[in-house]
Amino acid sequence: MDPVIIVGAGPVGLTLALALARQEVPSVVLDEGPGKDEPRLARTVVLREDTAALMERLTGTPLTEAGVHWAGWRAMRRKQVMREITFDDASQAPGGGARPAPLHIAQHVLTGALRAALADEPLVKVAVDSRLDAVEQEPSGVTAHTRGPKGTWWRGSYLVGCDGTRSTVRKLQDIRFPGRTAVERHAVAALRADLPWDGQALLHRMPPWRASGPSGGEITARPLPDGVWRLDWLLPPGKDLVTPDVLVSHIRETLAGWTGGQTPSYELLDTGVHTVHHRLARRWRVGRVFLAGDAAHCLGALGTHGLDEGLRDADNLAWKLAPAWHYGPREALLDSYQAERRAVVAARLRAADQALPLLRGGGGLRAYVPGSTRGHDALLTDGHLGHGAIGAPGAYADSPLTPRQLEGETSVDTPRGAQVMDVRVTAEDGSFVRLRDRLGRGALLVVLIAPGTGVWERKHWATAGIMPRLAAAVTALPYRAELLVAESYPGAAAHTVLLVRPDGHLVTALSGVRPADLYSAAEAALGGPVETTAAATAEAGATAGSR
Repeated sequence: MDPVIIVGAGPVGLTLALALARQEVPSVVLDEGPGKDEPRLARTVVLREDTAALMERLTGTPLTEAGVHWAGWRAMRRKQVMREITFDDASQAPGGGARPAPLHIAQHVLTGALRAALADEPLVKVAVDSRLDAVEQEPSGVTAHTRGPKGTWWRGSYLVGCDGTRSTVRKLQDIRFPGRTAVERHAVAALRADLPWDGQALLHRMPPWRASGPSGGEITARPLPDGVWRLDWLLPPGKDLVTPDVLVSHIRETLAGWTGGQTPSYELLDTGVHTVHHRLARRWRVGRVFLAGDAAHCLGALGTHGLDEGLRDADNLAWKLAPAWHYGPREALLDSYQAERRAVVAARLRAADQALPLLRGGGGLRAYVPGSTRGHDALLTDGHLGHGAIGAPGAYADSPLTPRQLEGETSVDTPRGAQVMDVRVTAEDGSFVRLRDRLGRGALLVVLIAPGTGVWERKHWATAGIMPRLAAAVTALPYRAELLVAESYPGAAAHTVLLVRPDGHLVTALSGVRPADLYSAAEAALGGPVETTAAATAEAGATAGSR
């Protein structure tokens, strides 16, 4: 079987290559650049809990030293603190649980960690200076042509366009990309300075020194390692140039305003202008060609970050391409990529588009949104911290992979189709691991909730009670699955059995061991009945080739 061709070597393309390799699927990454990224401290990303965990799992590297987990969040209006959150303070989170801190990291640092992991991955080939200019499809595969020092034809099983907002793949497939241009513009500066909020991120609306005017009355400060901060000033609508003099003026008055006196010393490291577009591709799949990341969608207004969704695209698509590569196409499973991911991104775009005129047009939320009791600052906090309709990860409640109502189904605190919570589990070898550490390995996860198992060695309970019957049911599933045991899970009664997809979304929760229901749910999660034969199994270890 030919490798998967990935067009684009940004964070989404590199993530997809690593995610496929973890599931024994080879790929070739077509990188139109030289294979390294220019350091830009004014170009950063904020990762939520799930995407930060995905990056650490794929790179094998803790990202804490490369980025900063914010100590807290502060929202101010004029001189008043409207909201303050300390991320290690459990009282701040709904239900009493600790609220996880976002991870702020320079994009070139993140990309560098992904490239370093790929360098040791034999199933991935990165072809630099390779710019795509043609794609041809046929029932058995796809062929791509790149121009460069040596024009090359590449043969693949599938092709995924991760080549950004101006995607060549999208244009070659004649896929429309409607939406809105420049819904927000920000002047950006990365600088080293001593600010009053050590490790905290800040949203400052209508600062007293500039309640209106060129800065738009909204400033965001996000910490990076080594005393560096990224500052963003919301710009008024239009295409006015942000000259160096204007930017320096913003910096000086902002730092003076925050420190309550003269402008403190600072070191300006990088500058830029960040323009946010809202666009959504009409189709994310055309035969054996898929779109992911900015090639499929643009979002990022009101403090949100589009890369989060691009990484979730890669995670979602990888586990669906893996069985297609190993066992042959499963059309319903492959079609579900667009059905799930496009719906989630479309919902976030709708929420942002509805909020933008309220937040940027000066109207009060209560005048426009019936029943709303939250103000502008709370809504913007949701965007920045990844909560609510604007910022939270989506659930696949209406996915075509959702099983029918099962007789033995029960409820837990995680709805069907939502991301599971990260709990400690006992693996089949008896080791204690985090549930998220077992994701992305190309296997379904079956998790038994069994109080008391954590205090005994696995050998004492692995053959006792319901375990043998559950182990037999897992072995009989139509796809590879791993059996895990957890002492508890939020909202789950003893002997609840969770079925979890390889990307961490809950398929169903069953009350006790119910082999027929478990089989039906697994079959639905894979898009329907599964036929796996030796003849259908693809040859593992195939490598990228050219002709």
